[in-house]
Amino acid sequence: MIRIIFQPFYTLFVLATFVASLVIAFPVFLIIGTSDTPKARRIITAIVQYWARGWLFLIGMPIRVRGHFPKDKKFVIVANHVSYLDTVNIYAALPEYFRTLAKKEMVKIPVFGFVYKQLAILVDRSSAESRAKSMRLMWRQLRNECHIAVFPEGGFNETDEPMTAFYDGAFRLAINAQIPVLPLLFPDTVKRWHFSGWWKLWPGRNRAVFLHPVSVEGLTLKDVPELKEKVRQMMAEKMVSLNQVS
Repeated sequence: MIRIIFQPFYTLFVLATFVASLVIAFPVFLIIGTSDTPKARRIITAIVQYWARGWLFLIGMPIRVRGHFPKDKKFVIVANHVSYLDTVNIYAALPEYFRTLAKKEMVKIPVFGFVYKQLAILVDRSSAESRAKSMRLMWRQLRNECHIAVFPEGGFNETDEPMTAFYDGAFRLAINAQIPVLPLLFPDTVKRWHFSGWWKLWPGRNRAVFLHPVSVEGLTLKDVPELKEKVRQMMAEKMVSLNQVS
């Protein structure tokens, strides 16, 4: 009963603070974003990371990071995807500069789209040419600039399974670049912001859990299916155990 009464007010508060902070920060992003350089992207990413942690705390969903993020290495970071909140959590959870792969349609959102374009590598999944171009760009970024983060399920996991099937892209990228895979889990976001409705928000526990890195040393592209399934199984088993914790 309490949730039914207060959820609309809480949702309004969350959306209002999100929009207000985005509008306030937009001039800063606009100025910095005119320079399409690694330094500018680093600055924008750092601002968003600090903002994400502060905003999540403000709305009653403070991020709690578990596990270890190894230093002085680059990773292809793969995370589960079950909520709108995942795209905020990933900035709050990761302590270093990274870029993520995102759908091209995201840039159509007013204000937010401009900011997101500075942070993400955009792809049109319906275009083979766009997918190939984004893969080449991610490879260059990974080798020369920063970590790459991918949601390998592609879209929201709307099933009862802990993890749906993964796309190949993140694992092909890791093998081609000979960069290890770092799994990251968000076990609570579906309870904080359910995928079935933008208004289904509620405060509470919000964990980000790093698993052990998975080496790709010596693997070739023929090993993609095995690597993909190994990582998926590892993440699914850990997700089950995390959801059993009261």
